[in-house]
Amino acid sequence: MRLLEKVTTFVLLLALHPPFLKTVESLNFNITNFNDPESEKTMAYVGDGQATNGTIQLNIVDYLFRVGRALYAKPLHLWDASSSVLTDFTTRFTFTIDRATNGTYADGFAFYMAPHGYQIPPNAAGGTFALFNTTSNTFIPHNHVLAVEFDTLNGTIDPPMQHVGIDDNSLKSVAFAKLDIDKNLGKKCNVLITYTASNKTLFVAWSFNGTANSHSNSSLSYKIDLMEILPEWVDVGFSASTGELTEHNIIHSWQFSSTLNSDATDNSSGEGNGGNGKRNVLVIAVATTSTVLVVVVASIAVWAMIRRKRRDTVDESNDGEGGANSVKFDLDRATIPRRFDYKELVAATNEFADDRKLGRGGSGQVYKGLLSDLGRVVAVKRIFANFGNSERVFINEVRVISRLIHRNLVQFVGWCHEEGEFLLLFEYMPNGSLDTHLFGDKKPLTWDVRYKVALGVAAAVRYLHEDAEQCVLHRDIKSANVLLDTDFSTKLGDFGMAKFVDPRLRTQMTGVVGTYGYLAPEYLNGGRPSKESDIYSFGVVALEIACGRRTYKDGEFHVPLTNWVWQQYVEGNVMDVVDERLNKEFDVDEMRSLIIVGLWCTNPNDKERPKAAQVIKVLELEAPLPELPLDMHDHLPLVKYSPQINSQCMQTLPFTDSFTTVGR
Repeated sequence: MRLLEKVTTFVLLLALHPPFLKTVESLNFNITNFNDPESEKTMAYVGDGQATNGTIQLNIVDYLFRVGRALYAKPLHLWDASSSVLTDFTTRFTFTIDRATNGTYADGFAFYMAPHGYQIPPNAAGGTFALFNTTSNTFIPHNHVLAVEFDTLNGTIDPPMQHVGIDDNSLKSVAFAKLDIDKNLGKKCNVLITYTASNKTLFVAWSFNGTANSHSNSSLSYKIDLMEILPEWVDVGFSASTGELTEHNIIHSWQFSSTLNSDATDNSSGEGNGGNGKRNVLVIAVATTSTVLVVVVASIAVWAMIRRKRRDTVDESNDGEGGANSVKFDLDRATIPRRFDYKELVAATNEFADDRKLGRGGSGQVYKGLLSDLGRVVAVKRIFANFGNSERVFINEVRVISRLIHRNLVQFVGWCHEEGEFLLLFEYMPNGSLDTHLFGDKKPLTWDVRYKVALGVAAAVRYLHEDAEQCVLHRDIKSANVLLDTDFSTKLGDFGMAKFVDPRLRTQMTGVVGTYGYLAPEYLNGGRPSKESDIYSFGVVALEIACGRRTYKDGEFHVPLTNWVWQQYVEGNVMDVVDERLNKEFDVDEMRSLIIVGLWCTNPNDKERPKAAQVIKVLELEAPLPELPLDMHDHLPLVKYSPQINSQCMQTLPFTDSFTTVGR
């Protein structure tokens, strides 16, 4: 009976939405409180961008040379390649700009459209709105950026006045009008931007509260074919940067609506046919659909019976992550970003050349790639062809990461499954992974950066455990999977081992995955992952950040990091574990908090470990330090691990070795 209901539902949907008729795709939203739980799920933030007190703050004012973005999490389908249909769109938003430095404005902000996944270029602070840099601020076709700028600082590129300008692939405005910001200090400005595809006109209007809307210099327009400068799928949002001066750029509300111009698909029928062309298309489509319905229903019924029979005879365990037959289903989901051709990625990585290698893990190699059509650098993860679980790892990582959006998670750009290859594309992280800074030959990270990294990883874990649509266990949190952007913003990456769970239910026992030294004792012994085992891994990373020492050292006898720090804590010498390379240049309260939090999270008793939200409150000095019982580790002897034990443990987890990364 349930099968019949499913088939009937499918047939009704097929009849109402024939696949032979082009579906109109649109994007519509209206946000008035950016801290509202539903709104938070629909927004993404980069750099300094964040939701605060119901508004968007694009940049902080405590430091100079900052960048920040806020964008809608889902991309906009701007035009359709198969029909050459270009969308109309309308957006309204309200903003305020306040001076923050010596009564002088900084650089302003921009509303922008750019290729989906377009990242902040290197060295983009200053008057670039975090959209360009010194090598891309003049007209370059591969920039693929449209912006409406609200420029508050007189510069050499644009007219010597504060202005609103339309930017086509460049900081130099192709159309502009005066922005009278000084006479409206602190007032909200209401903006309307429309694009009409039929005449290819972009129109911008703005007015400050308490002023007339019809002021002669409160609008401008420009004819531009967006299909010529932008790809089919684009990000939409706000971007800002500051240089030697600072200012508050605040977005209070944002409304957006678009619709692909479906009338354009009927033009091919000819003007002389009047409405007959439309009716003929509809009749043919419905007739064709009706003809195949019987075949479809029969096929579904047969397929369902075969599938049910297979379920009765085949064990589809695969750690609960889905088997090989789910490849096509997962990769064809609408939520997944762009699919790339294998030839594109071969060209982007110079045929996967050795000098493009960024890092190597147990399951694959990561390469630096340049997507010429987007003008964007990416990290390409190439899963080893001879790796036994390659297909499952690939499916799992796509399935998980495509449903997650957070400022502290690495951004998924796209995928490829051709020529027997499994390839994943992520945003490129110029400063590489955390472990290369803590344990390598690079210049030591300052304390401010380290503490920011710890807070970023904690925020990522809180999102995965508490705020994501479905709870996610990462299962491989380690310093090698903490990636650093241009400004050392923190991104947690590598979701090949991640797992969706229902927090109300006890997780199933699985094979132990992860990296030795970061695994909770109860997980190692029982094989049952949990939020608490993720928290344990975070605690190890926190101690590594404070101490500048690996949790384990290959090829030598040593006391594990957690045990060593605990010994110092019990003896009252906990500050002796601090990384000597900091040269005592750190905030004592913050350092103590980070070390105590690390010990709290690595409590051998998983029931005594904190939640990520508690960790953040302590690190932000908004909650007191926990009281750790001095007998916390009494039942665990301080064993010195030999190289042989370490090697054996690593062999049981072959696909989660640390990446040795240069940038990812």
